[in-house]
Amino acid sequence: MTKTYRRYYRALGWIVRFIFHVKVVGYENIPEKDGFLVCSNHISATDPIKICCAMKGHQIFYMAKKELFSKPILGKLITKLGAFPIDRNNVGVDSIKHIILLLESGESAGIFPQGTRRSGVDPRETPIRNGAGMIAVRSKSEVLPVFIATKDHKHKLFRKTTIIIGKPMNFNDREATEGTSQLYADITKEIFDAVCKLGEENGYLK
Repeated sequence: MTKTYRRYYRALGWIVRFIFHVKVVGYENIPEKDGFLVCSNHISATDPIKICCAMKGHQIFYMAKKELFSKPILGKLITKLGAFPIDRNNVGVDSIKHIILLLESGESAGIFPQGTRRSGVDPRETPIRNGAGMIAVRSKSEVLPVFIATKDHKHKLFRKTTIIIGKPMNFNDREATEGTSQLYADITKEIFDAVCKLGEENGYLK
């Protein structure tokens, strides 16, 4: 965790938790050491901020669409939280490599398997992309499944948001050899199934 991030966390963390009415379940599942990959469902542009506030003592690096960085307040905040800009219409291998390098250097990062925000819909009914599986296999990092729960799967100021943190997952026994694309797809599905299961077990998905 950088000194700048620590200052922002201490100064603004309580404000974020207040305006988004954030409740966290599963603190005990957060790995003690950095170098893990957070995977969650995606409802709002504010999701990385909410997750970062839930990860006490850990800075989570996120890629975010470049348009967000042009917003005066939000852009500055997500930059300080560790976000880096990407073109969502052209998310290439370089973006994935950047996250893998972060993880290999001992940092923690986050990615949304859905690829983009899916507000107001059951996450189990949305398509997912294979980046999470690729990162998990290539970085050999633990994967931390997280479910973001809100009423009707929609974001709203002062609406209660519950961040549910599951037990870390490990894919070190999987090797990227033959059928690599299918391997990444299978692991991504396994990860996102674990994310959605957290919502089911806590009564947010029927």
